[in-house]
Amino acid sequence: MNTAMKLFKAMQANPRDWRIEQLQTVARQHGVMWRQKGTSHCVFVWADGRTLPVPAHRPINPVYVRQFVNLMKGA
Repeated sequence: MNTAMKLFKAMQANPRDWRIEQLQTVARQHGVMWRQKGTSHCVFVWADGRTLPVPAHRPINPVYVRQFVNLMKGA
């Protein structure tokens, strides 16, 4: 099991205390793109056009991690 899968399973179990870099690692492994050019938010973009803006400050609020996990399950 690679690092991204371990991170994803841990996010599912506990949505608290995650950093934006960790979400980006999971997204990269699953082929989800993101954009963040000097802004306070990182916007994850799925191939079907769905987006999820996540504030890049840390720790990330658990509600955003839960939304990210739910969208990753459907990806």
